[in-house]
Amino acid sequence: MTYILFDIGGTKTRVAASEDLGSFGEVVSFKTPVKFEDGAKKLLEAIKKVCEEKPEGVAGGIRGLLSEDKEGIENDQVLSKWAGKSLVREINKKYKDVPVFLENDAAMAGVGEAVFGAGKGLEIVAYHTVSTGVGGVKVENGEIDMASVGFEPGHQILDIDRTVLGEDIDPTLENLVSGTAVGNRFGVKAYEIPQSDMVWDELAEYLAQGLRNTILYWSPDAIVLGGAMIVGDPAISVDTIRKYTVEAIHDIEPAPLITAAKLGDEAGLYGAMAILKKRLGVD
Repeated sequence: MTYILFDIGGTKTRVAASEDLGSFGEVVSFKTPVKFEDGAKKLLEAIKKVCEEKPEGVAGGIRGLLSEDKEGIENDQVLSKWAGKSLVREINKKYKDVPVFLENDAAMAGVGEAVFGAGKGLEIVAYHTVSTGVGGVKVENGEIDMASVGFEPGHQILDIDRTVLGEDIDPTLENLVSGTAVGNRFGVKAYEIPQSDMVWDELAEYLAQGLRNTILYWSPDAIVLGGAMIVGDPAISVDTIRKYTVEAIHDIEPAPLITAAKLGDEAGLYGAMAILKKRLGVD
């Protein structure tokens, strides 16, 4: 039996096949097309390349806010021409009656880290990705926690008095610590700022305040941090984030494990594998 895993990001799409839902084979990747029709076509071509037979199940993540039926995305700044289209329907046109599970890409990466990566063995894992934006998910017992819409931790308000961002920018965590925000604020790409610059310490303190809220709202066993702003070079130091988070919450409760993601660009594929195993009841 063969299962299909995919991860559709704003820049790149990855596709792989798994025989046992414990590992996967060669990863086929391509630049994510701007148009939905082109993206669906290339995705199906990649699936055929890694799996010549009819798959037993398909799962994947895609960036953007999912539609209520979880068949596609409602909206997204980057994949705007994918909005309102059913990716699940396109896959089922080719593979009739095959179960297809679609989730937000950050949520899927979080499941991967919770089940196969840095949070392996723990029941409640909070995952935050800090890159061009800030996303995240709460994973409980290897499954994305229930939500009426979705998780958007990057949009929490932190700079309440607007002392950092001023009056014209939404005072959110994302606009404080994301790579895009850093570039806009300082006029250079985040990766061009030396690791020795104090800005990395400031970013760690801002992020720690966001994690304080994560701990209070979600009460996780661990917080796993991924994305280029965390695991890149230069990056926001996880040790520094941990120090500031402990300081921010020590008078309320102990801070949980705070650690860096382990699975890199393939976290979403691992998450798709975990979702298929869980939802299809595969031993």
